[in-house]
Amino acid sequence: MSDVKIAAELRTEFGKGAARRLRRAAKVPAVLYGHGTDPIHLALPGHDTMLALKNPNALVTLDIVDGGHEMALPKHIQRDPLKGFIEHVDFVLVKRGEKVVVDIPIVVDGDAISGSMVSLEHPTISLEAEATHLPESVHVSIEGLDIGAQIHAKDLQLPKGSALAADEDLLVVNITAETAAEPTAEEVEAAAESESAEAAAAEGGSESD
Repeated sequence: MSDVKIAAELRTEFGKGAARRLRRAAKVPAVLYGHGTDPIHLALPGHDTMLALKNPNALVTLDIVDGGHEMALPKHIQRDPLKGFIEHVDFVLVKRGEKVVVDIPIVVDGDAISGSMVSLEHPTISLEAEATHLPESVHVSIEGLDIGAQIHAKDLQLPKGSALAADEDLLVVNITAETAAEPTAEEVEAAAESESAEAAAAEGGSESD
C-alpha cells in the first residue's frame, strides 16, 4: 500500500466554533494519538485529505509544520451525512515494522453456477499485518461453485505477510439458489389493468352472444 503525504498545521483552538472556522477555510480538524503520547491536534488541507483518504487504510505521513514527520493510519473518519465531505479525522500513530489490525475489503472473482445467488456476508475481513505493508484487498474466487457452497474466513487465501484476526468460522460468502424477483408496483398495476381489460372484453363478448 502506497504512502501518501499530507501537510499539517498544529491546532491551538478547539471546540465546535473553531472546527466550523477551519471547515470554512477548507481545512479539516484532526487529532493524532498513540504509543502513550499526548494527543496532537492538527488542521489539514481539505482537498488533499479527501484524496489521500479515499482508501480507508491509507498509510499517511503527516508533515507537521514545526512538528516533524509522523506516520499514521486513519482510525475514524467522520463525514457529513449529506454532502460526504470529511469533517474530522482521528489518526493513530504507527512505526515501521509495527503490526496493526485493520479491516480489508473482500473482492469476489468469477461466477458461481447458473441459477445461483452469491451473498457476500461480510464485505471486509480483519487482518493483522505490518503497518507499512497493508494489503489493499483480499480476493476470493467463486468460479464454478455449486449451490450450497460456503466460504469461511479460514478458507481465504491471505496476502503474504498477513494473518487472520477474525473468527476463522466467520461466514464470508454464501451460495444459494436464485429466488424469483418480487414484482414491482408498476408490474402489479399493469397486470391488474390487463386482467380488467380481459374481463371487460369477455363480458362484452357474452352480451353480444
